[in-house]
Amino acid sequence: MVGPHPTLAASPPSIDPPGANSAAVEAAGVGPQRVDPHGVGPPGVDSTGAGAAGVDSAGDGRRLRRDRNRMAVVDALLDLYGESNLRPSTAEIADRAGLSHRSLFRYFDDFDDLCREAICRAEQRARPLIPIDIDRAAPLQDRIEALVSQRLRLFEALGQVAQVSRLNAPFAHVLAAELTKNRAFLRAQLADLFAPELNPAPEASPAEKADSAERGAGAATLAAADVLCSFESYHLLSSDQHLSSDDIRIVLTSALTALLHLARLRPS
Repeated sequence: MVGPHPTLAASPPSIDPPGANSAAVEAAGVGPQRVDPHGVGPPGVDSTGAGAAGVDSAGDGRRLRRDRNRMAVVDALLDLYGESNLRPSTAEIADRAGLSHRSLFRYFDDFDDLCREAICRAEQRARPLIPIDIDRAAPLQDRIEALVSQRLRLFEALGQVAQVSRLNAPFAHVLAAELTKNRAFLRAQLADLFAPELNPAPEASPAEKADSAERGAGAATLAAADVLCSFESYHLLSSDQHLSSDDIRIVLTSALTALLHLARLRPS
């Protein structure tokens, strides 16, 4: 992630099919005049009976078809990621999308462009899982359990896409920047949720507590909690240690409970 609220890269610019612009110009009457071979039909209407409205409809149809094909390619790549194929070939993607191999990059600048679009789509789908629905004044154990539940839902939903974004980030500055923002957002979420434990100063506002936690005595606790609740930790526990979701929940809840109870005992 994920996240800040994760910001999504803009979709790449559209690529018109070859000859579309010249055809539209000619049909609009700017280019050579069209002649009806049968000599019938009112001015501005060709032998098919289609005038300017027909040209607009054709253009709309091409755009809709192009958007539909773009979405099919992105969905195909996400499906392959979901099957643990993290480096699918263009042939595999095209076959899954039901398109010809040659036409694949008619819709994207290059493979990096396609990869970014797929990651953005996955992050957008995961957005409803980002908020933590609990009062900041709730008991510590309730807040810990709410946070762990949120991170498990989020990381399970992102799955292989989160891993792909981390694998590709060193070679794509746009992905690297998004990853940095997402990590910063999740860290700030922790600082806000556990501000009373990270910097127990009752007279401070919630925003001041969260800011102080990042800069003051609670910085070490926040750093440790951030690592515990990261996708990297989740991936290590699930893929390397082969723990189930329930076991990961127990590990994270126990570790966070111990860490934050120690923070409460620290002299302010």
